[in-house]
Amino acid sequence: MNLLLAAESCPPENPNCFHVPTLEELFEFAPLFGEGLFAFNRVSLLYVLAAIIVCALFIAALRNPTIVPGKLQGIVEGIVGFVRDQIALEVIGPAGLKFVPFLTALFMFIFVNNFYEIMPLVQLPSTGRMAVPAFLAFTVWCVYLVVGAKEQGIIGFWKNALLGIEMPAAVRIIYIPVEFAQLLIVRPLTLAIRLFANMMAGHILLAVIFIAANAFLIGFHGEFAINFKALPIGLVALAAGPAMVAFELMVGALQAYIFTILAAVYIAGSVHADH
Repeated sequence: MNLLLAAESCPPENPNCFHVPTLEELFEFAPLFGEGLFAFNRVSLLYVLAAIIVCALFIAALRNPTIVPGKLQGIVEGIVGFVRDQIALEVIGPAGLKFVPFLTALFMFIFVNNFYEIMPLVQLPSTGRMAVPAFLAFTVWCVYLVVGAKEQGIIGFWKNALLGIEMPAAVRIIYIPVEFAQLLIVRPLTLAIRLFANMMAGHILLAVIFIAANAFLIGFHGEFAINFKALPIGLVALAAGPAMVAFELMVGALQAYIFTILAAVYIAGSVHADH
């Protein structure tokens, strides 16, 4: 309530005053160059940097591999080994080995974009914008369909997906359209929304905590004035800040893992009809 009152008492045209950001300010970023569909803004730059970081990391670590790995090579080999053993082989089976590069790249790209949320001077999870989660989910969906058609045949894939389970004819009438919608719409949609919603929610939560610490310790409009009534709230918010940063780091890694393991689950359904 105090936050809203402070915002209302300050004219929005005054750049030095605090005001509640609009939806446009939260979700739209001025383009660095270009416009329309070809606009290149801050978020686009973060996506490109994430791809460069992942490529540079793997090239630097594995360009001259040694039998006794150094620190960087050991870290990268550990990541690849984790994706291979705990995701690809565990979920897909031996056939999952050929998908390890794809799953590893997926995991690392998502993790770097999630890590932006707590990175100083960035503090923006680029996966908190729907474009990339949707594109990644669409990519997984395309891999799922292509692998299914390759492994089972186009007709066999859809037959196994829609008719592979024995059930009464009356139930099948309901099951087929529901399963068809689930394969074509629900899976990629939920895959994208899960990543987007978790990262956006964490970003908003961190913003609220640090705004509260600033507001109740320093005061609105940047004027330092100790308010002993508000001081306990400010101290609690300040103490919660580092804990929430650590928590969001864990959430970023967990969301990258969940997205990757669900991608493996979908691919397993394409490789093995009985899955």
